[in-house]
Amino acid sequence: MSKGAKLVYRPIGLLGGIAAGVVSGAVFKQVWRIIAKEDDAPGALQSEYRMREVVIAAAIQGALFAATKAAIDRAGARGFTKLTGTWPGD
Repeated sequence: MSKGAKLVYRPIGLLGGIAAGVVSGAVFKQVWRIIAKEDDAPGALQSEYRMREVVIAAAIQGALFAATKAAIDRAGARGFTKLTGTWPGD
C-alpha cells in the first residue's frame, strides 16, 4: 500500500479505536450487571472486593474490548478497501 493511503487510513483507525472503547465500555457495563447483579465493576484499588473479583472483571472487560476493537477495525478496513481498492494492512 502506498504511504498516502496509509496516511489517509490512519484517522479512520484512530476513530475506530475510540469507538471500540466507547462501545465495549457500554457492553461491559451491561454484561457486568447481568453477571454480578451490581451496577459497577470492582476497581483495582477498591478494598471491599477480593482479588479474584477484580481480576475476573478486568479480564472480561479486556476480552470485550479486544473483540470489539477487532470487529470495528475489520469493518473499517473493509470499508476502506471498497472505497480505495487497497487493503490498509498490507
